[in-house]
Amino acid sequence: MSGGTILVQARDTGKLLEELEIAVNERRLTNAWELHEQHMRVEGFARKSTVTKLIAGLTESLDIQWLEKAYKLVENAFENHKQTLFDREILIYLSLGLSKSGLPILASTLLRKLIETEQYPPVTAWSAVIAHMSENSCGAYLAAELVLEIGYLFQDGRIDPRKKCNEPLISMKPNVTAFNIALAGCLLSDTTKKAEQLLEMIPRINMKSDATSLIIIAHIYERNGRREELKKLRRHIEEVHSVTDIQLRQFYSCLLSCHLKFGDLDSASDMVLEMLRKVKKARNSIGVANLVFETEKRGNTPPHQDSTTKSDEAKNPVLLRRNFLSYEDFCYDRKFSRLESEAKELLDAFVVKLQGQVELITTERGVLMPTERTYMRLVKAFLEAGKVKELVEFMIKAEKEDSPASTDNSVLVYVIHSCISLGRLDQAHDLLDEMRLAGIRTSSSVYNSLLKAYYQENRIGEEMKEAKIPRNGNQEFEKIVKNNSREESHLMSKLLHEIKEGQTVDCGVHEWNNVIYFFCKKRLMQDAEKALKKMRDLGHNPNAQTFHSMVTGYAAIGGKYIEVTELWGEMKSFAFSSGLMKFDVELLDAVLYTFVRGGFFVRANEVVEMMEKGGMFVDKYKYRALFLKYHKNYCKGKTPKIQTENQLRKREAALAFKNWVGL
Repeated sequence: MSGGTILVQARDTGKLLEELEIAVNERRLTNAWELHEQHMRVEGFARKSTVTKLIAGLTESLDIQWLEKAYKLVENAFENHKQTLFDREILIYLSLGLSKSGLPILASTLLRKLIETEQYPPVTAWSAVIAHMSENSCGAYLAAELVLEIGYLFQDGRIDPRKKCNEPLISMKPNVTAFNIALAGCLLSDTTKKAEQLLEMIPRINMKSDATSLIIIAHIYERNGRREELKKLRRHIEEVHSVTDIQLRQFYSCLLSCHLKFGDLDSASDMVLEMLRKVKKARNSIGVANLVFETEKRGNTPPHQDSTTKSDEAKNPVLLRRNFLSYEDFCYDRKFSRLESEAKELLDAFVVKLQGQVELITTERGVLMPTERTYMRLVKAFLEAGKVKELVEFMIKAEKEDSPASTDNSVLVYVIHSCISLGRLDQAHDLLDEMRLAGIRTSSSVYNSLLKAYYQENRIGEEMKEAKIPRNGNQEFEKIVKNNSREESHLMSKLLHEIKEGQTVDCGVHEWNNVIYFFCKKRLMQDAEKALKKMRDLGHNPNAQTFHSMVTGYAAIGGKYIEVTELWGEMKSFAFSSGLMKFDVELLDAVLYTFVRGGFFVRANEVVEMMEKGGMFVDKYKYRALFLKYHKNYCKGKTPKIQTENQLRKREAALAFKNWVGL
């Protein structure tokens, strides 16, 4: 090549770079991208400052098309070992933009690349990224994975905070806000088994929980049926002075729900009666004065904590997405304090959503009281257990504390009407008998409804004969049957729905799941196996939670791949043959991790196929890293000269998995 040609090419490249910089500065993104691609073909990557400005401009647009192009640019640079083109700040900024725009996989990948290259993002920055990621189920799962991965670096005092060289790494350590965001995201996306993994990490990194953490933990324990843990948590909740009325309401709602899950009707009804007694006390002037004083000691709900007084701006993730910092302002905020505030605002939004799920308890003058839903669930539980007498006794006690205006408004009356509407005439009759024996007068409308139901089922003759009532001569009876068209009350319709739609829960499953979880957590797998066998022998069917405990227990002690394979066969039988269990993303992810770790790729591919068929999220980045860590020999490309048919099949499965993760 002649000297003249080289000079012309250099001038063309210089002009191209100049045009690229002008287009970037003027925010002409389409032109800028075209010029960038031309520069890549001619000269490769532009200078660092230009590439940074281009990525910043693409990110500020919050346009998914431009964000994906910016990500591809970064990915291409990393593949070509040009990661020095990027400072930490621009990659954090792009990650934030991706998370705000609903691209959590790309956002999390950038954070992971930053950690791999030791450009540690401070927790004040990455907590905002995972907060935006947690707005959908896929992102929430990834957010939990990121907190676990980052937290693992700090477990058991691995990093010495006294060494100055560790300062950048220490700045990345998960704080209480990051944990609360990940835990709340797990709750809202119903991946509470993953949330328990986060809970196990909290003491290992010496992190102190706050009042918000305690309430989120209570929700997790309730979902997973950890009643004993909830009881222990109760002491901590009652000792924390900063706990608000709304938070107390959430905690006691979780505890009451857990009692009902376990079929512990005595504890549940005692809780309700205790609340009613306190409400009754609060309704007289002396009680109000006393309870106001007690409430002030505990700390009333500050206005900003109440879901009804939160400003729209602080609670609306859409508004938070619109208020996107320019890259210049982003860099000016060196401590990422604005991102820290944004993360806390999003956490507040998640907490408000959790508050909206509280159905069993409300407050009156700062005093806890049961809702209609509480009565519905209690009634359903008593009826399913066949405890009609106990139900009447409970309702009598409840009505003494919270007397209705008339007998027609009695919850017992609504219960009887609901039983009649559902065709449970014998139960309705039993309830009436128990009420009569207890000396409670019932309005005629109840008897009219029952008579009408007997008449419609052609059982009226049998019942009248048993009661020694003559059929002839009772001229009013036909009139009662024809004219009785009483409208169902709001409460009764709710009760009807609860009894009819609610599924019967095997309380024994919760009990045995707790036993198995305890043994697996302590790595006492032989005891866990015995408990699982006993559970089956007693007629309780294991569910996804049972198998998840077993799989993670085997994974924790290592080397138990044959046992997990046997469990996998049993799971498939339960899910597909008998339909007694549903697979979820947490269980399948735990199984997949174990199979990949142990090199069981035939089974691993089976799990992947099942997850993809079910539309479940699979964290390919995690499995790519796991494959490279334990199975590098498959990446060398050398095929053994002599292989049995079984070895060949295993190798083909491993290579198929390798291709799937993108290696």
